[in-house]
Amino acid sequence: MSSLRDGPSEMAHSTASSVRSPNAVEGTFPLTQRPSASTTNRPRMSIASNKPRKKFLNWLAKFRKAITLMMQPKKPIAKAPTAWRSIQAIVFASWLNTLLVFIPISWAMNFALPDQHTLIFVFTFLAIIPLAKLLAFATDELSLRVGQTLAGLLNATLGNAVELIVSIIALAKCQLTIVQSSLVGSILSNLLLVLGMCFFAGGLRFSEQGFGLGAVQLNSSLLTISVIAVLLPGAFHMALQGQPEYDELSTDYNILKTSHGVAIILLFIYASYLVFQLFSHKALYDDDNEDMQPTKEYTGQNPFRLHRRHRNITDGETVSSPCSAHGGDAATTLSRPVDANPDVEPGTHSIASVESETEAEVPEQPLMNLTVCLWLLVVVTVLVAVTAEFLVDSIDGLTSSGSINKEFVSIILLPIVGNAAEHVTAVTVSVKDKLTLSLGVAVGSSIQIALFVIPFIVTLGWIMDKPLTLLFDPLESIVLFLSVLTVNYVVQDGKSNWLEGMILMCLYMILVITFWYYPGTQGIFPNC
Repeated sequence: MSSLRDGPSEMAHSTASSVRSPNAVEGTFPLTQRPSASTTNRPRMSIASNKPRKKFLNWLAKFRKAITLMMQPKKPIAKAPTAWRSIQAIVFASWLNTLLVFIPISWAMNFALPDQHTLIFVFTFLAIIPLAKLLAFATDELSLRVGQTLAGLLNATLGNAVELIVSIIALAKCQLTIVQSSLVGSILSNLLLVLGMCFFAGGLRFSEQGFGLGAVQLNSSLLTISVIAVLLPGAFHMALQGQPEYDELSTDYNILKTSHGVAIILLFIYASYLVFQLFSHKALYDDDNEDMQPTKEYTGQNPFRLHRRHRNITDGETVSSPCSAHGGDAATTLSRPVDANPDVEPGTHSIASVESETEAEVPEQPLMNLTVCLWLLVVVTVLVAVTAEFLVDSIDGLTSSGSINKEFVSIILLPIVGNAAEHVTAVTVSVKDKLTLSLGVAVGSSIQIALFVIPFIVTLGWIMDKPLTLLFDPLESIVLFLSVLTVNYVVQDGKSNWLEGMILMCLYMILVITFWYYPGTQGIFPNC
């Protein structure tokens, strides 16, 4: 009976324990974790806050990839030579190095005979020419180690180093008219003389040379914007003359303030142009771009190579490319018919594309190692700065006699000193049917002067308290506008020939004669 009485109680106890057992298990292994004090104080990461960080990291990865692609050379680089071999390459780089002897002569003349301004100008003029060539030589060596787009940018940038140094020195000495005229002369020299020589030299070998039409049209737009920026201050000044409330002093200072604002905008345009050229649309400046126009050989015998042995070629017979037939000189292959490649358009080919196919695997042999190349850039820049200072100091004494005016010296002679190396580089590559690189050197250099050097010098004068404005000489402004207009008409079809090159060179000779007799005008701030 006791067992029967205890049975219900035991059953109740066992039932109660079985009911409580899940609670015990739940206490040991909770289904829902209760937050502790340390957990509640811990900051929570928001998913929305990670999005800007992810975007930044993605942009940074793309930026690093773009930098890597720009720094990657198109061809493999062979082993760099030793320091002694590099120095030998510098000494025997060009016959212009013989003019380096004028560096100590010009320096000695400046200190021993300071009144002989004509001799000092001539000797410093001759001394800067080989320095500009060495600067171009070092630039070419650096270009071997980077991509093609960045190589063109380096050639144009360091090619303008001489103009930039001369302009800064003239600005520090308050020679404002020399600064303005030399920069306008550099643009005219690049657009008319250098580009004309490229078209002419390439046209002697090819009937027509093609280049990227999209990039050229963009460059024409940039040059037009720079010309507008130069013309507007002159229109500002002329519009207010003759007005009853016209105050010359206040107008001049308003033009100065306008020039400062326009200079900052031009610098922003140049920075956007760099992003466009080097990152977002770098394929637009490649030789294999789809907008690239084909290059055409002369049908039959090249009329400018009459001394070569030739035979008559019937009309419609195609001519092989230089590299596909022999891989040698172009003149030895002009009279051979094309039988192996019937898909090529008659009389049409691209030398750059053929060379890229045949020489893509051949490594480039640098003439200098990177350390010597960088030291050469530093030493040459210092020598140019010192010699250019002596050159600027001698201009006033040279022009005081009246035999030659300051306008001619500034707009014709000084740009020749800085552009001598660009002449050689641009003409050499144009003969090899690399006209895109020639345009990058000639037109790209003009864009850099118009959109970077000129506004940079104006901004630097603002910092140095020098009243340098964008109000150029009226004749210089008109000549610059007409030159840019002429170049736009010449390059609008994406093709070039020797006659177009001769037109540009003859236009430059017309300007030389004009500025020989033009005395020039004083600016609105003749004295700083």
